[in-house]
Order: sequence, then C-alpha cells, then structure tokens
Amino acid sequence: MPDENTRTVVITGGSKGIGRSVAYRFAEENARIVLIHFDPTDDSCNETLDQLKARGVVAEGYKADISSFQVADALFHDILEKHEKIDVLINNAGITRDTLLLRMSEEVWDDVLRVNLKSVFNCTKAILRAMSRQRRGAIVNISSVVGQIGNFGQSNYAASKAGIMGFTKSIAREVAGRGINVNAVAPGFIDTEMTEVIPEKAKEAFLKQIPFGKMGKPEDVAEAVYWLCTEAAGYITGQVIHVNGGMYM
Repeated sequence: MPDENTRTVVITGGSKGIGRSVAYRFAEENARIVLIHFDPTDDSCNETLDQLKARGVVAEGYKADISSFQVADALFHDILEKHEKIDVLINNAGITRDTLLLRMSEEVWDDVLRVNLKSVFNCTKAILRAMSRQRRGAIVNISSVVGQIGNFGQSNYAASKAGIMGFTKSIAREVAGRGINVNAVAPGFIDTEMTEVIPEKAKEAFLKQIPFGKMGKPEDVAEAVYWLCTEAAGYITGQVIHVNGGMYM
C-alpha cells in the first residue's frame, strides 16, 4: 500500500483523452489515482485503470454525474473518507454541443454550462474545506483556448471555458493563504476523441491558425498540468497556462 506521503489525485473526465494522459503522468510518481467519468459504459475507464495498475499504481474509478451538486458532494465525501485526503484535483470533465446560437436550444446551452462549468464549482467546493485543513493542495482546471478567443458555433462551450478562467482566478485569491494553488490550463487543438469528429475541412482551417502547423497531443497538456502540481510551480497561482502551439499568444 502507498505510504502517507503518497499523493491522492482526483481527475474528473479521467477515463480517456487528456484526463487519461494526466493520470499516466501522475502514475510516474506512484500517486493514488481516482478517476471520475460519466461515459455511457465503463470500458474506457477500465482500460485506463488496467494500464495504471499494470504500472503498479493504486487506482480506482467512479461513474458519476458530477454536474449534480448532490452527487459530487456525496462522491467526494466518500473519497475523502476512504483516502483521508485529496492532494490534487484536476477538473477536466467536459462536453461539446456545437451549433450556431440562432439554432441553439436552451437545453443544449444548459447542458454544456452544467457539465463544463458547474461541475468545476461542485468538485472544488466539495474538497476545499479538506484542503484548507491540510494547508496544502493543488487544483488545476482545464479550460480551452476557445474561452479566450471564441469560436464559430461554440458560444456555449466558449462561455463555459471562459467562466473557468474567471473562477480559477477568483478561487486562487480566496485560498492562497491556506497554501492551495489554483491554476488553469487552456489547451488548443489537441488530438483527442473530442476532436476526431471534426470534419477534415474544419481541421485544415484550425491547422492554418497554428504556427507549429500541427495538432497537440494529450501528453503536451498533461505535462503542463503535472508541473503546476509540483513544488517547482509552488509560487504560481491564479494563472491560465496556454498549451496551443502558438494558436493564441
């Protein structure tokens, strides 16, 4: 079993994509890893857990709709009761429901804001008291370059990701005196399941906006996320770190 110095890391949206890569990065320090997902099946989460356990890591997964305050609060209560602490929280859960505003229903708007933004509030609030008692902790919220520059057909997604930026800066001010770092990472065009469905012409248009001329990898984002949770970044809080190949400067 891990000793008391082993960090407990909770990753929402941790079953695949960026969340999976973040989990693998934390596995290199042999952290205890808790994955939360809300996929239709447990297949992707189980695959990630198998890979983590093959690396000798203590890992577990939960399927939960953390866009519900009650669900998130109960889940984090159980995680804290089991592990006694949470050292790192990565708020990565997110969805897209792209359409022009003229065609966007209230339901589609609400779904994206609820999953992408409200879940960050729910999970952060659920662990903040425990982290405050510990007088230490790191929180990294996954935003997006779209929250900074906007994007055609993504007013709901852009609003949710811009909201994460403002939330990050506000909470960073509130908890800095308790030894908690709160930062955000804003990925650009990253090769994940979410971007696989984008039509080729749209992908080509995106690539033209990127000075490096290529998509990023989930591992590129994971490195930035991990670094923000280390002592090397101990004097950094309230920042939005862009990982986008120069798409936004």
